[in-house]
Amino acid sequence: MNKQRIIPLIVATALFMENMDSTVIATSLPAIAKDIGTSPLTLKLAITSYLLSLAVFIPASGWTADRFGARRVFSSAVAVFMIGSIGCALANSVENFVFARILQGMGGAMMTPVGRLVLLRSVDKSALVGAMAWVTIPALIGPVIGPPVGGFITTYFSWHWIFLINIPIGIVGIIMALRFIDPIKSDNPEPFDLYGMVLAGIGLAGLAFGLSVAGLNLLPWSVVASLVAIGAISMTLYVRHSWRTNSPVLDFSLLRLPTLRASIVGGFMFRLGIGALPFLLPLLMQLGFGLSPFQSGLVTFGSSAGAMGMKALAARLIKTFGFRHLMTVNAVVSSVFLAACALFTPATPLLLIVIILFVGGFFRSLQFTAINTVAYAEVETAQMSRATTLTSVNQQLAISAGVAVGAFSVETTMWAHGASQLTATSFAPAFIVVAITSALSSIFFWQMPDDAGSEISGRKVAAIASRKGAEKGAEKAATKSASETTHDARDQKLG
Repeated sequence: MNKQRIIPLIVATALFMENMDSTVIATSLPAIAKDIGTSPLTLKLAITSYLLSLAVFIPASGWTADRFGARRVFSSAVAVFMIGSIGCALANSVENFVFARILQGMGGAMMTPVGRLVLLRSVDKSALVGAMAWVTIPALIGPVIGPPVGGFITTYFSWHWIFLINIPIGIVGIIMALRFIDPIKSDNPEPFDLYGMVLAGIGLAGLAFGLSVAGLNLLPWSVVASLVAIGAISMTLYVRHSWRTNSPVLDFSLLRLPTLRASIVGGFMFRLGIGALPFLLPLLMQLGFGLSPFQSGLVTFGSSAGAMGMKALAARLIKTFGFRHLMTVNAVVSSVFLAACALFTPATPLLLIVIILFVGGFFRSLQFTAINTVAYAEVETAQMSRATTLTSVNQQLAISAGVAVGAFSVETTMWAHGASQLTATSFAPAFIVVAITSALSSIFFWQMPDDAGSEISGRKVAAIASRKGAEKGAEKAATKSASETTHDARDQKLG
């Protein structure tokens, strides 16, 4: 098969395995806790320990890939994740289970950014939009189908299989990676920033963990606030440190690039809103509408179906409209469908809910593909590893913040209404809040240049040039000659 197609599938498979595993466990926690002799609340440590492990080790992923080679690190990360999965299946105590989840987190921390780095170094920029469309789908499908799959396996088989199903997938992924991915690594790797790694690790762990448990009543608010404060202080110290070192583990100087800055800042706001959807929607279906976990999963799967339908059209749409205009408008459109969830009531026909989720999933997936792709439009090859690390950290924090905002909005609504139990009406304000947050991301996407990412999208700049110079007679010649690439257009206008 063509590497332009097989490599995105390899990376997508690994990311699907990680996204699926991180959500499927939530449904199975009661059964696992009963089997190993503990309480579900205590076993929440398994989820939080995984998030902590991700936050601590993601900053080291870029340097590790440059030092040892992306193919080797990616294959090793999949192997470590598999070993952690086997450990989870064999665990007979809380300590063993938590340790296995930490091991999984170490593998997952390397799989996501290094997998994206493999993609960027193996696929031509002209084919990057299509490749990113494949890679985006697992991030949308995993959180949606994870709960029903976990419930089905736990109910009709055994909870052990939710971890063991990773093994054949991982083996195939490693074999394909070793066969098709080139052994690319940096000839002159930079020195490892250990001090920066410690500061960033503490900062990200405090922020990600604190935001993830905020509003879930797992810890007192004083503890949650302390975790977030420690994380914020440590990240502040890291930012000051990064200004004084030539090889920071998180290179914030890359934010000078307009497209990467829009992807990081605007993408954070968009993901914050959309990231709350997999948390809010199953709760609404189960606690608000009284559906079973399996029924809830079948309904919310409409979002994933829409995401898969986007894949074939993403490249064409981005090429037609350009990154700037498409991302600006689509952020608002996606947010409208997110806000529509606030109108769901127990009397709403399930078919209508599925249709809204399907169409919304299409636009959300299109936006994720554009955000993930345009981030690297101006990044030089030597900076790719730093860029993938920065975007991966941003995504992790955005998801954690989305859950926190969603949970806080629901709790605030319950407090305002004096309610002691969740009902369908408790969720409507939360959907509105996260939808507005996602819509505001359009401000940052609009600030990108008109020709942002045109080398990746393949969009010609003739239309762009004519709009800018419609009032200038000399623009006709420039527009006519700008028929090949963005760079050709710039040369003509400057010449």
